Amino acid sequence: MARFDADPQLNRLGEALAALRREAGLSQAEAGSRVAMTSQGWGLYESGRRPGLFRPDVQRRLTTALGATTEDLSRRALGPIAAEEQAGDGVRSGGRSFQPGPTASPRPAGRERIPLTNDDLAPWAASGVILEVDPERWPRKDQGCVIDLADGRRLIRLYDGADAESLFVRGGPAGLQARSVVPRSDISRVAAVLSRIDE
Repeated sequence: MARFDADPQLNRLGEALAALRREAGLSQAEAGSRVAMTSQGWGLYESGRRPGLFRPDVQRRLTTALGATTEDLSRRALGPIAAEEQAGDGVRSGGRSFQPGPTASPRPAGRERIPLTNDDLAPWAASGVILEVDPERWPRKDQGCVIDLADGRRLIRLYDGADAESLFVRGGPAGLQARSVVPRSDISRVAAVLSRIDE
């Protein structure tokens, strides 16, 4: 039987996928179940033993299950390479400066801005701060999130994790130390907070 020779690039992608999964607060079994895969199958991607991780469609499928993007995966995987290049151990590119075109939008389509009207998340964010929210992105652990409930109420909390039945969040009138459980059956939408803007 041929011995498996690890591909360093595939290993970097696998390690980056594992880091994103840990940040999402998920086990390999939980992450795998989101894409109809066993924990062993997910583990093969993380260990760099499935070359399919190079495919954009596979990356998109796996990162979406973690509430991340393929760009997050690439950035995470390329981090050590960039550090090596700065140390002089690789090829360095002078790059090009980015000049936005005349149609560049200050805010990507689909994003929302929500003013925070209470101090439920202080000191993370206080009343008067504007939260930029992406309804297409699932939050990561310790990231702000906006939860729209089926009864019309809206909760703005820090995401702490999830399982099949519930979301675990921090914040509210009792402060950031208070952890609460929100049943998935009560939720109509969850969106990630991308930035806080003091205006």
